[in-house]
Amino acid sequence: MSDTPKKLKYYVNGQWLESKTEKWMDCFNPSTGEVVALAPQCTQEEVDAAIKAASDAFPAWAATAVTKRAQVLFRMKALVDKNFDELVHLVCEENGKVWGEAVGCIAKMNEVIEFACGIAQLMKGESVMDITTGYDTVQYKEPLGVFAGIAPWNFPAMIPHGWMAPLCVATGNTIVIKPASFVPRSSMRILDLWKEAGLPDGVINLVICGREQAEILLKHPDIKGVTFVGSTSVGRHIYKTAAGHDKRVQALCEAKNHALVLKDCNLEKTVAGIANATCGCAGERCMALPVLVVEEEIADEFVEKLVKTLSALKIGPAYDKTSELGPVVNEGHRQFVKGWIEKGIEEGAKMVLDGRDVKVDKPGFENGFYLGPTVFDHVTPDMSIGWNEIFGPVTCIKRVKDFEEGLNLMNSSEFANGSAIYTQNGYFAREFSRRTHGGMVGINVGIPVPVGIFGFTGHKNSFFGDLHIMGMDGIRFFTEQKSVTAHWFDEEAADCKVDTWDGMIEIPEDKK
Repeated sequence: MSDTPKKLKYYVNGQWLESKTEKWMDCFNPSTGEVVALAPQCTQEEVDAAIKAASDAFPAWAATAVTKRAQVLFRMKALVDKNFDELVHLVCEENGKVWGEAVGCIAKMNEVIEFACGIAQLMKGESVMDITTGYDTVQYKEPLGVFAGIAPWNFPAMIPHGWMAPLCVATGNTIVIKPASFVPRSSMRILDLWKEAGLPDGVINLVICGREQAEILLKHPDIKGVTFVGSTSVGRHIYKTAAGHDKRVQALCEAKNHALVLKDCNLEKTVAGIANATCGCAGERCMALPVLVVEEEIADEFVEKLVKTLSALKIGPAYDKTSELGPVVNEGHRQFVKGWIEKGIEEGAKMVLDGRDVKVDKPGFENGFYLGPTVFDHVTPDMSIGWNEIFGPVTCIKRVKDFEEGLNLMNSSEFANGSAIYTQNGYFAREFSRRTHGGMVGINVGIPVPVGIFGFTGHKNSFFGDLHIMGMDGIRFFTEQKSVTAHWFDEEAADCKVDTWDGMIEIPEDKK
C-alpha cells in the first residue's frame, strides 16, 4: 500500500470529480488500524451541483417508461451478483464486518433491488368506471422529484443502495446520496455498477460532506424528500428541519432492543440465537439484541451458557472467513463503547465477561479496532447502560420474575425498533406479539428484520415519519397519487345543467 492514502472523489452527473475542499476525513481499515483513503468534505458549491444534476435529470427519467426503468434494475441485480465477492470484501475492509456478515449486507441490498424490479406492478394505480353515473375515476402513482439519502456507517452498501436508491429511482425519482464520511468506498463502487446497468447520468449522485454541508439537503427547495438512517438526536433534527421546509421525511434512528427469555424456552437454541443477535456485526446494527430480560428461574444457567458461547467466538480480521467477530469501525467508536463499559461498572452492574482488552495476535492485525464480547448481569432499571444504545458487543441482562414483569419492563423503553421473545408457549408468544411496543417482533428470532417486500417498521423514538422504508410504504414514500375523473358528453342530450358537485355525488332522486 502507498504511504500516501488515496484521495477519494465525489460523483455528479455521471462523473467522478475532484473536490476543492481543504477538509478530508480519514478512512480506516478497522482490521489493521491503517488509514487507507481520505474522503473529501465536499463544499457547499459541490453539494449544490449534485442537487442541480439530480434536478436536471428528473424530467427525462420520470418520463421514461416504467418497464424501461425496471430493465435497469434487472441489469443492476445481475451486476451485483457478478461482482458479489468484490463488494463483500470492500464492506469487510472499510466497515469491519466479518465475511458472513458482509455477505448478508450485499445480499440484503440485492434483495430490495430485486423487489424494485417489479416496479411496473408496484406502480399500478386504481380505477372505477361509473363511480357515479357516467363518471370514471383513475388514480395514478407519480414520482415527486429529487430525494436526499443520508446513510450511516454501519451498513455502507445495503442502506444507500438497498434501502434508499432502488425504490427511489425505480419510481422515477432522482437522488443525492450522502454516505458516512469514513465508509464511502463500497457505495462509490456500487455507483459504477449503476452506470454500467444503464442508469442515466444525474439520476444518482454522491457527495461526502460534513454536517454543515449536509444541512443544505434538508433545506434546498429542489429536494422533495429526505430518507435518513442514524442516531435519534440527528434523526429528530432532520425530521423537524426537513419537514419544516415542506419535505417528506423518513428517519430511522436508534434502538435498544430487548428479548424476553422465558423459562420454557429451548435453552441451547436460544443461547445460540442470542449469541448471534447480540454480538453479530460487533453489535453495530440497530436491530442488535443488547438487552436480555430473563426469567429468574433460569437466569443463572442461561448466563453461564451465554458467557461460555460468547467466550468461544473467534475474534479476527473481517475478511478472514474463519473470524466470527470482527473489529468495530474505528478507534473513536471503540473508545465510545469502552466508555459505556466503564459506565456499567460504575453503576454497579455485575460484569461476567470483559472484552475490553482482547488481542488479535495475527501478524499485521495487532492494531485493529477489536473489542471482545462484554456481558453485564443484574442490570437494574436505574442503570443507564441498560437503556441507551451502545452500538457494540455489549450485552445487558435484566432479571424478572415472570412474563408480565418482563413485558412491562421492555415496553418502558423510549425505543421500539424491535423486540423478541424466546418461548415454546403459544399463548405467551401471541400475547407478546400483540402487546409489545417493538415495531419488528421475533418469536424465537433474535434479529427479526423483515424481507425487503415488507417495511422496516420501527416505532417510538426509533422512527420519525409516516411512511416506513422498503415494502409498499417505500413505494408510497417515493410517489404521490393523482386522481383523474373523466366524463364524456352525450352529444344527443339536450340538458346542459351541471349540479354543484359536477356529478361527483350520486344524489338520491327524491333529493334533487
